[in-house]
Amino acid sequence: MASQTPALPESFTPGTDSVFSDRSGFFSMDTNIPGLSKVILNKLNMKDYGEYRAAVEGKRPKGISFKDYKEMFQRMEDTFKFCTGCNSLPEHLREGQSLKRCVKCLNVYYCTKECQTKNWPVHKKVCKILRLVAIDRLMEWLTSRGDLPFTTNVWNKPVSEVKCWDDWLSMQGDLSTRLDGIMACPNMETLWKNASRPRPEDTDLRQSIWRIQSEFLSRVLTVGMAIQQFHLDPYSKPLTIHIVGASHNETMGARLTDFDELNHMFQKHDGIEVVMVGPEVVDGPIMRPPLRAFGPRQRVFMSAHKGLYHQFWEDIVETQEGARPDLVVGFHPGFHANQGLIEGWLPTLLLLRDYNIPTLFTVFNEDELKYSLQILLELEMNILDSGANPFSSQKAEQVQSSPNTLPVYCSSHFVRFQGLQPREEFAEPPTGAS
Repeated sequence: MASQTPALPESFTPGTDSVFSDRSGFFSMDTNIPGLSKVILNKLNMKDYGEYRAAVEGKRPKGISFKDYKEMFQRMEDTFKFCTGCNSLPEHLREGQSLKRCVKCLNVYYCTKECQTKNWPVHKKVCKILRLVAIDRLMEWLTSRGDLPFTTNVWNKPVSEVKCWDDWLSMQGDLSTRLDGIMACPNMETLWKNASRPRPEDTDLRQSIWRIQSEFLSRVLTVGMAIQQFHLDPYSKPLTIHIVGASHNETMGARLTDFDELNHMFQKHDGIEVVMVGPEVVDGPIMRPPLRAFGPRQRVFMSAHKGLYHQFWEDIVETQEGARPDLVVGFHPGFHANQGLIEGWLPTLLLLRDYNIPTLFTVFNEDELKYSLQILLELEMNILDSGANPFSSQKAEQVQSSPNTLPVYCSSHFVRFQGLQPREEFAEPPTGAS
């Protein structure tokens, strides 16, 4: 293994704040990586993911000070309030000044007309897409209320023939009825009655519903793609799949049915277990031990474990308290970001390599894929494939601390690897050869 990791450009080197902790996800948007921001916690007087989850579900965690949805939505919008031109926060403005929102995207703020004019050449490149991001940011609340995701159909095509979103959509028939149901739900009215912006056109809301649905399904379909690419057979034996590095993104709103699309993909399978493992796993319905014995056929069993993966392996897998995985998937591990994250992931990466575990990781964009590949090659991983993910989320993700950065998409690219790079064998020269 090479002694040094590849040098990364400054834009890919956020700080080393809390590599593994309950708070690290909340630093993500403050370090040029999409995700929840620690500012949200401060604005809502929350201390952890559990309180945040309870709040968006409409519960009233002890000590939370907002009195209704209108105030909650307003406080969440407050986390985006700073001047995009000079980075001034509301409390730093001069008397009489106030932050005003771009009237086109309703997503970024400016303290003066001068800041807006100066920033326009950069902002105009992303203004249209940031308008959609702002809509999706509010519409995501419907997932916490159970209105999204909408139900899907059993597949009428073999998995091998479903190669992209268009193929998946072709099996769903007319989505109008499902979309109409969400458009007419009481929570939709509550949302736009209390949001700090006018209700968008119905066409925009329908498109937002699809984008949020695609993000939810992207993880499941990516797992299904990995099952197929590694030639795993869910009909010959039960499969165990570990989601390594699972965080608030996968577990904050997790439900026991989140991976049931696998039942549609692999009908009459012998049983599939999905175990979320990570130090930022949020308590919820799936927080239960993994199976000791195989679960029921034609069902997906979900469980979660809070902790580092290599420790989970020692405590659960090696002691046979849980099954060894047939497949490991990681969504946006982020070990490309800095030396601290590489070191934090190193025991897990070496474990996956040395135990020859079929593994697929997803990343946000081509640049992240490039630097992740460099690191994996230095670890002598046997890289089997990489490239654009045909089941990438269609919902754009905004970098909060730098909103004019071009948005990225969850699981837009992937890298698939297994075991150690094969060694080149050289035949011995024939006797008498020089």
